Amino acid sequence: MRITSTSCICPVLVCLCFVQRCYGAAHHGSIKVTRNQTKHIEGETEVHHRPKRGWVWNQFFVLEEHMGPDPQYVGKLHSNSDKGDGSVKYILTGEGAGTIFIIDDTTGDIHSTKSLDREQKTHYVLHAQAIDRRTNKPLEPESEFIIKVQDINDNAPRFTDGPYIVTVPEMSEMGTSVLQVTATDADDPTYGNSARVVYSILQGQPYFSVDPKTGVIRTALHNMDREAREHYSVVIQAKDMAGQVGGLSGSTTVNITLTDVNDNPPRFPQKHYQLYVPESAQVGSAVGKIKANDADTGSNADMKYTIINGDGSGVFSISTDRETREGILSLKKLANLGSWPGLCDHSSQSAALQLVTQPLNYEKKKSYTLNIEGANTHLDFRFSHLGPFKDVTMLKIIVGDVDEPPLFTMPSYTMEVYENAKIGTVVGTVTAQDPDSANSLVRYFVDHNSEEDRYFTIDANTGTIKTAKIFDREETPWYNITVAASEMDNPGLLSHVPVDVRILDVNDNPPELAREYDIVVCENAKPGQVIQTINATDKDISANGPRFHFSLDEGLSLNPNFTLRDNEDNTASILTRRRRFSRTTQDVYYLPILISDTGIPSLSSSSTLTIRVCACERDGRVRTCHAEAFLSSAGLSTGALIAILLCVLILLAIVVLFITLRRSKKEPLIISEEDVRENIVTYDDEGGGEEDTEAFDITALRNPSAAEELKYRRDVRPEVKPTPRHQPSSSLDSIDVQEFIKQRLAEADLDPSVPPYDSLQTYAYEGHRSEAGSISSLDSATTHSDQDYNYLGDWGPEFKKLAELYGEIESERTT
Repeated sequence: MRITSTSCICPVLVCLCFVQRCYGAAHHGSIKVTRNQTKHIEGETEVHHRPKRGWVWNQFFVLEEHMGPDPQYVGKLHSNSDKGDGSVKYILTGEGAGTIFIIDDTTGDIHSTKSLDREQKTHYVLHAQAIDRRTNKPLEPESEFIIKVQDINDNAPRFTDGPYIVTVPEMSEMGTSVLQVTATDADDPTYGNSARVVYSILQGQPYFSVDPKTGVIRTALHNMDREAREHYSVVIQAKDMAGQVGGLSGSTTVNITLTDVNDNPPRFPQKHYQLYVPESAQVGSAVGKIKANDADTGSNADMKYTIINGDGSGVFSISTDRETREGILSLKKLANLGSWPGLCDHSSQSAALQLVTQPLNYEKKKSYTLNIEGANTHLDFRFSHLGPFKDVTMLKIIVGDVDEPPLFTMPSYTMEVYENAKIGTVVGTVTAQDPDSANSLVRYFVDHNSEEDRYFTIDANTGTIKTAKIFDREETPWYNITVAASEMDNPGLLSHVPVDVRILDVNDNPPELAREYDIVVCENAKPGQVIQTINATDKDISANGPRFHFSLDEGLSLNPNFTLRDNEDNTASILTRRRRFSRTTQDVYYLPILISDTGIPSLSSSSTLTIRVCACERDGRVRTCHAEAFLSSAGLSTGALIAILLCVLILLAIVVLFITLRRSKKEPLIISEEDVRENIVTYDDEGGGEEDTEAFDITALRNPSAAEELKYRRDVRPEVKPTPRHQPSSSLDSIDVQEFIKQRLAEADLDPSVPPYDSLQTYAYEGHRSEAGSISSLDSATTHSDQDYNYLGDWGPEFKKLAELYGEIESERTT
């Protein structure tokens, strides 16, 4: 469709600018514009007045999707300055200028060179200007205008979210909303009916309908049943142009599934069932299955099976498998054996107890009848009128006969035999019978699975159990064995029964002291004093043991020191008979006693008590007995004593080693041969020191002439006062040093005033008339010039070193 724009052009006035809008099929108009810019938006025109010049162009529209061979004419620009002589030049700029839109610069005609799509771009903004062709000066100011792309119906409606999957409950009311679908149209909704959509249903009638304006899909039938049809495919169409002929359309598919509700009760396919179960079936084992059908699904088909009545309700139980929704029939234990017919007497009940693991017995009852009910667990009361939602069927169970192993008359046996019984003593008898109608013979044997089973033997024909060894109750009071029975015709069928054998007690153990007693009696004990209470034990049971009787050995003479008193409570007390005991006289006493029990026959034993004599405190605490008792009371074992002695020996060895090393250590008199001057010579002479003036007078030893009389020791009082010894001074001056020491030694040996122990007396007298005189520096002159050491060289090799030393000093002094 092509629309021209040659009509509706208004003349231009010089002083007055008038704008006229014209609506028609082509929506064209002409506009006079002053030099102020004028914008056209959606057909609106804003007029500015200029007293003189102006220029005019048409309101511009261009159709989308133009497919013609020639460029599409858009409109014309014209200025009032244009006299038609070609002196005015028109210039076009802006969006698409020169590419999409071209202009004839002389006439001002605008053409579109390309096909446009409104859905991609709705309008273009351009700028127009008129200039003088000769001077290139603008005759009119630049003005902005818009070229709108006019819509056509070129886009069909689309369902952007399709296809759809939706569910709706079955049995819903008519008109129940299922889903709302929406289609979109890319055309201009403000222009014509290009984007006006109408919905319709192409497929899915008469089950569903759609609202033409809103697109809401609803159910169109009552009580749509899922069990009849579950899935529906509905096709919905959307058409633009309000559904008129020539409009474009789009469609989508809606897949609708009916969800289940509990509108179908369970039903058993049959009203009567029959089941075969062998009598050897074990308790708790599944013996059969039964199922009621339910057309519903999920939780609406869940059901529970129960046994509502029947003669087998006490033998069978039923449970529900949640996965398969089947009823599982199982055997259960016999809860009340007395209610069974034929089980009133004791022997029959014992047989029934053996059959608790196999409740079925073909010989007792050959069939059972059960009424089983299956009912839904989740009910929907909206559909209760379709019920009842349960069903009942009858099940007949046929018990099958099988060859069973022998049946013991009791589920377990307890037997007794006395200890010390001879080998082969009869303990008891077990009995088993073939429960089948054939009543085959039964053989017995002991199942030797443990060592205890070898202590007994059994008669294979009669089931009599006998001992195979001599038993001691005190060693093993109980034995547990297993007896097996089998049919002679079919040895592979076995049945087992536990047999407990209790060993009975006989009085074969005499009483004994409960423990070893360490009895102590104090030296200061009094007559009748209890020094110990003793107990006795017996390995036999109480019937052959306590009460015990205590007494002294009657075969011995009366004990003068101790006696025994029976307390009649299985204890006895040891008492003293006399006053005071002495360890030095006798430190250990022995007391023989006799203990007897009350068993039949009575047994007795004798024991000897050891009583030690110890020194005690006044309150009775033991102070000491003897070395062994002391160490024992201190709680020291032999190992501890050895460890203590080893420690003491190690300490003594360390002390001796230390003293030996100290004594063997000697200091050299001269440390260095090179320099011996001003060295201190140390002598290890022992004495009292300078302050010890009590032992002897040291001045007498330094100068013998000063010792005119003997001075006594003032630290010891003499018993005999000796006569003073006087010696003329002439003899003292002439005596030899050796002779002087001998005299002093003789005086010390004969002097009664000296202590009775050895004493060390030191004499430091060097003698008189020495040619060299004293070498001590104490008596030396204060000046070195008075000393002459040349004579040291004449003293011999012993004084060679000293002569060299003082010779060097003298030579240095001379130099």
